[in-house]
Amino acid sequence: MSQSNPFLLAADNSPNLLPLLRSKPELASSQDEHGYSLMHAAASYNHLDLLRTLVNEFKVDANIRDEDGETALFVVETVEAAQILVEELHLDPEIKNAEGNTAEEKIRAEGDYPTIADYLLETRVRRLGSIDAAQVGSNGSQRLPSLPPNVTINVDAVDVSSVEGGEQAAVDPEFRRRIEELASREDFQGEEGQRELRDLITDAVRGVGGDSERDVRRRVG
Repeated sequence: MSQSNPFLLAADNSPNLLPLLRSKPELASSQDEHGYSLMHAAASYNHLDLLRTLVNEFKVDANIRDEDGETALFVVETVEAAQILVEELHLDPEIKNAEGNTAEEKIRAEGDYPTIADYLLETRVRRLGSIDAAQVGSNGSQRLPSLPPNVTINVDAVDVSSVEGGEQAAVDPEFRRRIEELASREDFQGEEGQRELRDLITDAVRGVGGDSERDVRRRVG
């Protein structure tokens, strides 16, 4: 039975799965009685190439949901899997489940994978505010550029791609709290909200200047 069950094959990342899907492409988007899909299986077991293949080759909807209204992002266990879903496959991280929680909110509440929750917070702030990275010169001098879009700042964290397995150091809790509080304000996109955002980044950069172990860098990708 398991030899033809696509969900078990996906969980095992079996070499028999892709031949099966290519002979019966409709199976790629199939869901069991609970709405569980091959996307959920691949994400849960961290089969990253399978995620890409399902979306890119078989055109599976990256936002496919189970009976609880949850996408594959709700079941990831690594930052790298979350990155691929959000940045490569364009899954919508703002989708809420039946309880009204986003993946970020559910993952943070459960407490098992705080680095994933931090990554999702970072992407949310990046979308809302287009936060600029402060650039720290080799001589320790700091300058604050003009905040172009699609650039973010990491304080007390390392670039996700620089850590083996896609794990990320936890974001400084106070900085995260201040960013989250600011991003939730109605005037965040207005002049006052953006001014406070600049002030927050400036404070973060000044905090970095005295500690060479901290990393404030421009995210690429």
